[in-house]
Amino acid sequence: MLFSYPHSRSVTVHAPAKLNLFLSIDNKRPDGFHDITSLMLSVGIYDTLVFTEDPSTEVALSVAEANSLQPQRDTDQQIPTGEDNLVVRAVRLLQAKTGTQRGLRIQLIKRIPAEAGLGGGSSDAAAALFAANQLWHLGLSPEELRGLAAELGSDIPFFLTESNAAICRGRGELIEPVSIPQCLHFVIARPQSGLSTADVYRQCRVGTHSNNQVERLTRDLASGQFHSISHLMLNDLQAPAEQLNSDILILKDYFSKQSVLGHMMSGSGTAYFGVCQNRAQASQVAARLRSTVKGHVFVVQNRL
Repeated sequence: MLFSYPHSRSVTVHAPAKLNLFLSIDNKRPDGFHDITSLMLSVGIYDTLVFTEDPSTEVALSVAEANSLQPQRDTDQQIPTGEDNLVVRAVRLLQAKTGTQRGLRIQLIKRIPAEAGLGGGSSDAAAALFAANQLWHLGLSPEELRGLAAELGSDIPFFLTESNAAICRGRGELIEPVSIPQCLHFVIARPQSGLSTADVYRQCRVGTHSNNQVERLTRDLASGQFHSISHLMLNDLQAPAEQLNSDILILKDYFSKQSVLGHMMSGSGTAYFGVCQNRAQASQVAARLRSTVKGHVFVVQNRL
C-alpha cells in the first residue's frame, strides 16, 4: 500500500518495503515461472518517488541516495535509470495499454536496498503505475492497475492493494488480504553483497509443507501467539540462496544466537530479519549487529 501526496502537476509517493514471513515454492509452471504461496507484510522502510508531468513523451528517471540526495555512486549495485528499470517499464506499459502520449520526469530517492528480497523495485514500479494513472487522469481501477502490475513482476500487485498484509498465491497476483493487528518489531540486515532473484529461482526446488501452514502462521500472528511462529515461518528460497552467498549463512548464525521469536531470509535475499519481542530488544540486537556486520541494518515495524 502506497502513500501519495498529489499536487497539480506532480505526485509524491512513499513506496514501502516488504518482508516475506512465509514463502513456499509450490510448483514450476510450463512458462518457466513458479507458483508460490507467500505471506507478505509491508514494513516501515520507504523509497520516495516524485512524479512530474512532462509535456513531451519522454520518461526520464533519476536516482539519488537518500542520505546525500546526490546522484547514486558508481557501485556494483548501481540502479539502472533506463528501460531496464521497473519504474520506467511500468510507465511504458501504461502508455502502451492506454495510448497516452504524455511523459513523466521521475526522481527516485532510494532507501530500500536493492537485491535484498525487500521488494524495493516492485514497490517503486507499483508507485509508477499509481502515480501515472493519477497524473494523466486515466481512470484505471485498482483491479486494472494490479492486472498491469502482474505483467511486470510477481510482487508488484501486492503494493497496489489497500491491505498492509496479504497471502499471495500463483505468481503473486492472487492476493488474499489478511489482518495482522499486532505491532511486530523487526531487525533487518542486508549485507554488502546482493543476489539476483533470477539466479536464486534457477537453483530452487519445489518445497514440502503443510497445506494450512501459512494460515496457521497468519492466525498466530494476528492473535499475538508468537511462541509458535519460528516453527511456522518458511522460505524455500533460503537454501539455494545460502549456496550462492555465504553472507546469508553469517547472518543466520548471528540471529540463531539471539533470543528472537523467529528469524529468516526475506524473499530471494540477501536481506535477513529477526522478529523481536519488543522494540527495545530490536534496538539491542541491531546495535550488536552494526558492530559486527557491514551493510544496512534497520529497526522497523509492520504497517498497521
